[in-house]
Amino acid sequence: MSRILTIVLVILTVALVAAGTVHPSDIAPATTPDGAVQALFGHAKNRDFKGAYNYVAASSNTDEPSFVKDLGGRDGSLRTYSNLQKVDTRILNQNDNEAMVRATTEWSTAVGAVYDTRDLKVVNDNGKWKVDWPVVKQAKVPPQVIPVNYLRWDIVTRGADDDWGAQNVEAPRVRIISMNAVEREGATIVMGEIENEDTVPAFVSVNATLVGKDGGVLGEESSFDKVSHTLLPKEISPFRIDFPKLKLASVKSVRMQPNSMLVAASADPVIGVLNEKVDKDLRGRPVLKGELINQSGQTVNIPHVIATYYDGSGKVVWVSDGYIDQSLPPQTPVPFSVSLQQDVAKNVQNYRVTVNQYSLDRTQ
Repeated sequence: MSRILTIVLVILTVALVAAGTVHPSDIAPATTPDGAVQALFGHAKNRDFKGAYNYVAASSNTDEPSFVKDLGGRDGSLRTYSNLQKVDTRILNQNDNEAMVRATTEWSTAVGAVYDTRDLKVVNDNGKWKVDWPVVKQAKVPPQVIPVNYLRWDIVTRGADDDWGAQNVEAPRVRIISMNAVEREGATIVMGEIENEDTVPAFVSVNATLVGKDGGVLGEESSFDKVSHTLLPKEISPFRIDFPKLKLASVKSVRMQPNSMLVAASADPVIGVLNEKVDKDLRGRPVLKGELINQSGQTVNIPHVIATYYDGSGKVVWVSDGYIDQSLPPQTPVPFSVSLQQDVAKNVQNYRVTVNQYSLDRTQ
């Protein structure tokens, strides 16, 4: 029996090795511009970045390692944990020598789908169409010492040997300072802002309960990740709570429940927001775009942007968010963009950007 098992294991090992070493025969020259883009992303979908690089034009002046980092992610960014689900291509213009192809990709991640749109130049290289893939070179930060003088809060909790009546530190005082309910695309959206009124940091969340005309509960939802969970003293965060397929006309009242607990926290890293403005994306839709700059000396792996939009009276009219699939190296600007509803954009008079961050090896 053991001999049979050994033979089976050997056969399986040989099969797996063969499967891992067989190169697909579909690395064939692309005969159309959109075919080249589809082929490039097709190999990337299978994590075959070497095969994808075969469709990169030499005129790009992009080496393979830089291409792999640009397309597949680097430094523990969200892209490194993403899988390409689909790509849609459309030829914008074309002649015999070159073409412009718009590629819209959908990447699956642990925080939901992430979409990216690029206009790619495709060139005809002796009958073979290849993608001009320029990689934006990251500025090299010179060696330096960055002084760390940020505030930090630690917690000492009740121990197992303490007296029975000993109490832990009470939960921080938080308050919802504004709330607005609207209907959008058949869903009720509850949005607003929450403030940590205390002198200690708080981990916060916001729950909402919709009450119907008859006094019954229509639904209960939480802000989930559409809030900055860790608030330092006197900090304010936007929040948004979605109730899909529930019309606002059926709602009599909204019950809000802010929750908080004491948490160890620090004011590091400081992430600055630069050059933010409402603009149009490649498809003509309104977006809020700008740049993030990590002012600390450690890499921020996954930045999360939450934007709050206000009308002329200071009322919160919309909250949108987006995860940036690039990491934030120290002292290096990285672009961001979050969506904005077309009908809301015309009423926006002011906005504020909040940045959450998730870092793999950061210590408090």
